[in-house]
Amino acid sequence: MTAPGQAHWPDPRLSINQATIKYADLATALRVTADAGVQAIGLWREPVNEVGLRTAAHMLSDSGLRFTTHCRGGFFTLPDGPARRAALDDNRRAIDETAALASAGADGSTSILVLVAGGLPDGSRDLIGARERVRDAIGDLVPDAAAAGVTLAIEPLHPMYVTDRAVVSTLGQALDIAADFDAAVVGATVDTFHVFWDPDVYRQIERAGREGRIATYQVCDWKTPLPADVLLGRHYPGDGVIDFASLTRAVEAAGYTGDIEVEIFNADIWSTDPAEVVRRTAESFGAAVSPHLAAVLDSA
Repeated sequence: MTAPGQAHWPDPRLSINQATIKYADLATALRVTADAGVQAIGLWREPVNEVGLRTAAHMLSDSGLRFTTHCRGGFFTLPDGPARRAALDDNRRAIDETAALASAGADGSTSILVLVAGGLPDGSRDLIGARERVRDAIGDLVPDAAAAGVTLAIEPLHPMYVTDRAVVSTLGQALDIAADFDAAVVGATVDTFHVFWDPDVYRQIERAGREGRIATYQVCDWKTPLPADVLLGRHYPGDGVIDFASLTRAVEAAGYTGDIEVEIFNADIWSTDPAEVVRRTAESFGAAVSPHLAAVLDSA
């Protein structure tokens, strides 16, 4: 570890989640991230599958970047039937992709598949039943993930997404589901955009650390008014109202010492040159998040 107070830029724990530069293809995303001096990247399945997994793994290896997460699996709330079985099979493919990319990344890469639970099925009002189907689906996938050495990271999403994207809305709900399984195989994603509002979040972060379930920490900011498409309401760290100091210190105190992804969904940011977005991301991370980190990776 490097002692607190030593300056590094870009922060060696910063990872660029590929969603932040959504319109960059895989080659461009890897290039602009590495050229900026950022050491790690989280990938999305669609750009990987555009070039094919084997090619993507070679490209990642050549980039010299650490691989931090694969986004995304999940969408588990459908009732029993062909569509649910197809979703589970697709998640098994995502597990295999995650393992292959983690093997291709630089030293320190992690094998983490981020899971979004899925929203209410059409015509349903049964949130409790939907969450139970999420638990059941993860149980079905645990043997595959364990065999591949992949951690399934349940990501709670802000309650405004509960009907269409994620019936898991709080870190506590994610941890309750994960509690049925080995912590090495099922953990949770702590994303500031989704959890900052929760009055119980600090207790749940402490619990997640105690249970060894913080698989990844993601950061971006919140400010209002939200855009018409609320999915696109994320901002650079420091541009909104989220208390990164308290949240980051809590995650650190819970024992998390890994890479930290910036994941931004924002139409204006997506339309900006990706190299500029990565530069601005590193700058904002350095100002809003880095001062609250107690430790940095040995690679610094």
